Amino acid sequence: MGLFDFVDDIGRKLFNKEEDASKAVTEHLSQDNPGVENVNVTVENGVAKISGIASSAAAVEKAVLMAGNVAGITNVNIDALQLAREEQLAGDDEFYVIQKGDTLWEIATKAYGNGAKYKAIVEANKEVIKDENKIFPGQKIRIPKGL
Repeated sequence: MGLFDFVDDIGRKLFNKEEDASKAVTEHLSQDNPGVENVNVTVENGVAKISGIASSAAAVEKAVLMAGNVAGITNVNIDALQLAREEQLAGDDEFYVIQKGDTLWEIATKAYGNGAKYKAIVEANKEVIKDENKIFPGQKIRIPKGL
């Protein structure tokens, strides 16, 4: 399936030493599980390798974003992550990297022509955006299509 790149020094700080990273990131995904059974993450040299069985392509995308938006993670590898049913990965949704000065309203205006639709972005990223008023440059999110 592939490898996804992220910015190393941004995001939620979950671990201090790399030997604690695998457990910390696995627990992070388990707490707000995006739809991945038997989720397990191993971290080596900043690369988070996710394994388990994802219920959908959206669950895969959410797991990737949750792991990748952790400080200290530079790449997310999903080669060991299986889809429970035959489905295309990376469907209509797009990924967006938040830039300095961005607001969810502005992102929704660019994506949909209507800033009020920012709630759809928040809902699609509820595992990554815990507070709609706290987004940060370098954070990667999903922009759902078809709204």
